[in-house]
Amino acid sequence: MTVSIRSYRLLMQSLWVLGLAAFMVLSLPQAAHAQAQKTRTVSDKAVKKTSVKATKRRASAKVVAERPSAGQLAGLRGTDDPLDLKSSAAFVIDQDTHEVLVNKNAQAVLPIASLTKLMTSVVVLDAGLSMDEQLTITSEDIDTEKGSGSRLRPGTTLTRGEMLHLALMSSENRAAHALGRAYPGGLDAFVAAMNAKAQLLGMHDTRYVEPTGLSSRNQSSAKDLAMLVGAASQYPLIRELSTSPEYAVAVGRRTLQYRTTNRLVLNPEWEIDLQKTGYISEAGRCLVMQARLAGRKLVMVFLDSTGKYTRLGDAERVRHWVEANMPGSSADPVTAVTAVRAGS
Repeated sequence: MTVSIRSYRLLMQSLWVLGLAAFMVLSLPQAAHAQAQKTRTVSDKAVKKTSVKATKRRASAKVVAERPSAGQLAGLRGTDDPLDLKSSAAFVIDQDTHEVLVNKNAQAVLPIASLTKLMTSVVVLDAGLSMDEQLTITSEDIDTEKGSGSRLRPGTTLTRGEMLHLALMSSENRAAHALGRAYPGGLDAFVAAMNAKAQLLGMHDTRYVEPTGLSSRNQSSAKDLAMLVGAASQYPLIRELSTSPEYAVAVGRRTLQYRTTNRLVLNPEWEIDLQKTGYISEAGRCLVMQARLAGRKLVMVFLDSTGKYTRLGDAERVRHWVEANMPGSSADPVTAVTAVRAGS
């Protein structure tokens, strides 16, 4: 009897172990499925969250891109002209004869963005400062106006000549600000010198508040800027650096490569002696150049162009028109453009 009871107990224990094993085997797929579901849910939430963030970034970028310019708010973009220029204001003049070839809203006072850096360069050179002097980027040169970035970190040291090169060719904002900050008397004295030079040149519609162009309070007219281009073209170094296609600077163990902001400089159909581009949302796309076309030395100014490449397109439109109408047949087109600007 004792053996039978013991056998019975052993049998029950075996059955219990087998039952537990079977339960575990059957439960594993369900647990795995539940875990997989949980993982997919977390993953889906992460993807959805990332997608929402990306959508918000795109929406934010779209809002910034669509911010109206001063020219647009003033209704200047609706001005028609025979050349179908996309810039709100344009002015083209023969630098030698002073004949005005294109005049579209040329006296409208608008923000000028980085076209400011032409005057910055003029004032630096007028001061006769050494181009070999070492200047160091500091936290004061960081853009707090627009929050733009720069590869010139605080602590970066370059010569004044290198800073000038980057400011003119590649529109480097920290370089331009450092040039103004290192001026005798500091930044306030530099801005005062910029405004004094503008008045000396007869640029009575022009006002500067800082040396980079990031502030929309730096303002001028296309007609005034033509005077500045004419004056700046008298400085061989400004002509050379502004039309440089690319430039490399050594920063510690790194070499930083910079390129021109104006691709027309690389175009063999253009003979450009001086140029400068500019952009902030309030100013739109801007461009000034001194170029030789059809045997003439022309100053060209385009302000508040509507798209990234339309300022270059406007320059091409003027070039084709000049080449097609020179010499001696420009009177009618000039009258037409001027008449449109006057509202007749």
